[in-house]
Amino acid sequence: MTPAQLQNVSEAADAIGRLIAQGDLVGASAALTPLAVPEIVELVDRLRIEDAAVVYRLLAKARAVEVFEALSPGARGDLVQALRNAEVTTLFAEMDPDDRVWLLDELPASVAPQLLRGLTRQDRELTSSMLGYPQDSIGRRMSPEFVTTHPGMTVAETLTRIRAALDHAETVYTLPVTDHGRRVVGVVSLRDLMAADEDAAVADLMHDAHVAEVDEDAEAAARRATDFGLLALPVVDSEQRLVGILTIDDAARILKQEESEDAARQGGVEPLRRSYLSTPIQRLVRSRVVWLLVLAVGATLTVQVLDAFEATLAQLTALALFVPLLIGTGGNTGNQAATTVTRSLALGEVTPRDALKVLSREVRVGFSLGLLLGALGFGLAGLIYDWHIGLVIGLTLVAVCTVAASIGGVMPLAARAIRVDPAVFSNPFITTFVDATGLVIYFLIAKAVLGI
Repeated sequence: MTPAQLQNVSEAADAIGRLIAQGDLVGASAALTPLAVPEIVELVDRLRIEDAAVVYRLLAKARAVEVFEALSPGARGDLVQALRNAEVTTLFAEMDPDDRVWLLDELPASVAPQLLRGLTRQDRELTSSMLGYPQDSIGRRMSPEFVTTHPGMTVAETLTRIRAALDHAETVYTLPVTDHGRRVVGVVSLRDLMAADEDAAVADLMHDAHVAEVDEDAEAAARRATDFGLLALPVVDSEQRLVGILTIDDAARILKQEESEDAARQGGVEPLRRSYLSTPIQRLVRSRVVWLLVLAVGATLTVQVLDAFEATLAQLTALALFVPLLIGTGGNTGNQAATTVTRSLALGEVTPRDALKVLSREVRVGFSLGLLLGALGFGLAGLIYDWHIGLVIGLTLVAVCTVAASIGGVMPLAARAIRVDPAVFSNPFITTFVDATGLVIYFLIAKAVLGI
């Protein structure tokens, strides 16, 4: 959406919010009429959840379903809790199984049984089977509604099968080809089917398939689907039998959510379920306060270090002036390394097995940065204060940058190895740890060089 469109949506949200507050639902409905579905989605995400529920009720049924399917999982969850039970039950029944599971993951556990009871037996079985897979696995994000074909089938037979499944299939642009045991032996595209003779065999048109294991991490599978530009990625169980597919739009949605969570946690906050402007103040506070408390406790390490070297500071007060520079440089260096490695982990460029290679590279990078900054610090501090002070600053910058880059590079790999989100161990914790370590290095070098 362009900046001009976003500005229009923002103005429409303000206007509709005022109309709802005044009780003018006719005026609010008229204001919604010219908006396209993407604009209504953005508008709903900007409004208070109570107003968003009113807007949703003003939409025609078909349009309401389109809007709901396009909302983020967090916004869906909040909207469902604001709607009446009858509305929710109807809406839930019209959703695809993968969207139902995604919604249930955003709702309190007590809500799931009530919603599942409102489904037909077939829909309930499909949804329940997906809920049985591990959290964050691709099994909870795949679609169990798909069309398959067989190597021995003809193009005409396959096209007939596609036409019969158009109403419920998640996609028909890429079809898994399975044997009689439901094992994936290849894939065939609708384009190739339509371009071939009707009597041609699927076996002559299919090509090798990329597949995902049903227990595989959803982000890893989605990343692979987008990297290879796959319209649909078959998902198989432990016996290689087809159980679902991941479409490219669902893969993009998974990656968008994961990247939003990583960005938030790298900044020391919990991810927001909805857009910033529509998130209540209390929820913004809750998303930040826990991390601040944890980091505040961690910062006591820095206080303890300063207290332990109080006598050193008392003998040469000039040392205290450089404390913010040194811990700030160390924290920034560690954060740069952590951000780079976390991104490489997400892209599959490195794994925890590469820890020694990453450590070796980051030691060299940190040392090189330290030499450059240390030379600058030595010259400036030496000219302004004393060349001995300059030597302390220069050596400290070399050591701090080397240590910070090493820690920043290895911690995300360690987090992945113990199955923790690498973003959790990124910037905030690294900064706190490097601050304390950097001060210890600083004062030890000062004592050694200055003899105090």
